[in-house]
Amino acid sequence: MKKVEAVIKPFKLDDVREALSEIGITGMTAIEVKGFGRQKGHTELYRGAEYVVDFLPKVKLEVVVREEDLDRCVETITNAARTGKIGDGKIFITSVERVVRIRTGETDQDAI
Repeated sequence: MKKVEAVIKPFKLDDVREALSEIGITGMTAIEVKGFGRQKGHTELYRGAEYVVDFLPKVKLEVVVREEDLDRCVETITNAARTGKIGDGKIFITSVERVVRIRTGETDQDAI
């Protein structure tokens, strides 16, 4: 099993969720986060004063998938989240040793 963490632009969340749902991936966690990479923030004007916004709003998605679904999941997220502009985000993939469904006690693949 693999955990896919994707940091994307907030307005792309629904597109990504719908695209993943279409390929049969329905369980996910979405967290509002702030951060920056090469995008490095920007300056804004507020009441005549200019200030720098270092951390930009993003959404972090977490999905646990079977290894055989990994490539399709990553491709789907990439296609749905891409705008072609800086700040589209990143995808991180890590191994998951064990999963337990609390309600039933099911483990691993049965639990996802």
